Amino acid sequence: MSAASLYIVATPIGNLQDISLRAIEVLRQVDLIAAEDTRHSAKLLKHYGITSPLMALHEHNEQARIEHCLQNLKEGRSLALITDAGTPLISDPGFQLVRAARQAGLTVSPVPGPSAITAALSCAGLPSDSFIFAGFLPAKQAGRLKKLESFSGEIRTMIFYEAPHRIVDTLHDMQTVFSPQRRAVLAREMTKAHETFLADTLENLLERLSQDANQQRGEMVLLLEGDSEEKSAPLKEVTVQPDWLMKILLEELPLKQASALAAKISGLKKNSLYQIGLQLKESND
Repeated sequence: MSAASLYIVATPIGNLQDISLRAIEVLRQVDLIAAEDTRHSAKLLKHYGITSPLMALHEHNEQARIEHCLQNLKEGRSLALITDAGTPLISDPGFQLVRAARQAGLTVSPVPGPSAITAALSCAGLPSDSFIFAGFLPAKQAGRLKKLESFSGEIRTMIFYEAPHRIVDTLHDMQTVFSPQRRAVLAREMTKAHETFLADTLENLLERLSQDANQQRGEMVLLLEGDSEEKSAPLKEVTVQPDWLMKILLEELPLKQASALAAKISGLKKNSLYQIGLQLKESND
């Protein structure tokens, strides 16, 4: 382990045994641990006998704590950044600190591990070769609908985080924007005692949750199948025969106008199309 480094350390999303051996070693050796919620993280650290000093760093104080963290790094101390669960910066605090450390020329190093996004995607049974992570949707319906509409036609699997008290409203809005038959997966309480994966259409998933309040509790990742490529693919280019095009246009337009319009449609030269039109008119006379 190098001194004067900022380590971005992934921690378990539920099951404490999911932490890596390297993460434990780094957390034991750093001079300071910056945690999103010190009370929450203290349970993990106590479990593994980690006694490194702990400091709160969350969305409300991150900007104010940056200088303190940078000063420690510049003086040769090592820091670890952790969040309540999973990999830091993924819908969690830390971006401003990491950017400031990079801009200051300091070392920032990942200690990879658990991530709710990849954990959910790996078990969802939805296409995983290409996906988009959208974090939390807006809390208010108007903003949520607008955000969902921006994904209209998206062919990649979409991954969202959602709060338990909004999950039913979100499923209802997804059904409105997309289709009641669009397939979705709700990954709930992953790695914990009540882990559940519900895979169904949006319509059926909404009905199941509406009838079972227990499925509206806990940490949630919602995955939505992308639109079909066939439906979303652009129209293929169609080759138009100039003779056929001029014949159709001459039925409605004078020769000069028909050749000008045909040139715009086909990209061919107007003079060539005019000559084709003349030949067609002579053959019809």
